Amino acid sequence: MFQRSRQRPSNNSNKEHRASQVNFLREVKIDSPVHRMWAGTKLLGVGGLSFTAVYYPSWGSLALLTSLLVVTTFLARIPGGAWPRPPRWFWLAIVVAGALASIAGGSPFLHLAGTRIGLGGLDAYTRFVAVGMLLLLGAAVFGWTTSLADIAPSVSTLMRPFRAVRLPVDELAASVSLAVRSLPLLVGEMRSLLAARKLRPRPEAPKVSGLERRLSELIDLLVAALAVSVRRSGEMAEAITARGGVGVISSRTRRPGRVDFVALGVLAVICYAASSLPT
Repeated sequence: MFQRSRQRPSNNSNKEHRASQVNFLREVKIDSPVHRMWAGTKLLGVGGLSFTAVYYPSWGSLALLTSLLVVTTFLARIPGGAWPRPPRWFWLAIVVAGALASIAGGSPFLHLAGTRIGLGGLDAYTRFVAVGMLLLLGAAVFGWTTSLADIAPSVSTLMRPFRAVRLPVDELAASVSLAVRSLPLLVGEMRSLLAARKLRPRPEAPKVSGLERRLSELIDLLVAALAVSVRRSGEMAEAITARGGVGVISSRTRRPGRVDFVALGVLAVICYAASSLPT
């Protein structure tokens, strides 16, 4: 009885915390065709989808690209618990911004009860939000199905032609890989700093306004975040040196296979079809 009563609050608190939690760049350990694909293929896929969605944001193009991502997510067998759950203020901000954008009017027009209502601003804003959601979904699928250790070798393989012009390919690949790996660490450190700030007693300062107190706390958090980042970077540099340097990080471990070439062909056809649809 005592153990059950202690576990219930923690489960409820976890559910409340997960309800507003957004996690990216965390691999979901599942055996699926998308997980077995080469990381470079998925990088090219995300790049192709992003380029097509940004430069050809028609509704037909967005629907076609979204269908491709939905099929990819289905093949990857991503569980429901991995999907992000943005806080309520995120959706409220989108609705408020859409209401403000609808004031702009413009073509196309809707005739309702003898009144002509312009939907141009709302249409442009909805496309903008759809493109943003599409890019986020593509990045999420890449993070769910790709190990962070495979990013640097794949980037090094994709940038191999630039070795002819004496570009530091290994260093660039290692920089990209370390930047991606550091994002989850940075998010974790910021959560720890925010939790520590909540536990710290507030100093008594009756003459300080609420805005000044919040600015002071923000400055303290930024300074602490910079200190933690410098410490983490030093530890990471020592670990890289102990393992043999940058070349070990960007060494090639895998190569694209037949499935990867088929996937790139399908992606090229869909991107071309999406770019050919009328706007």
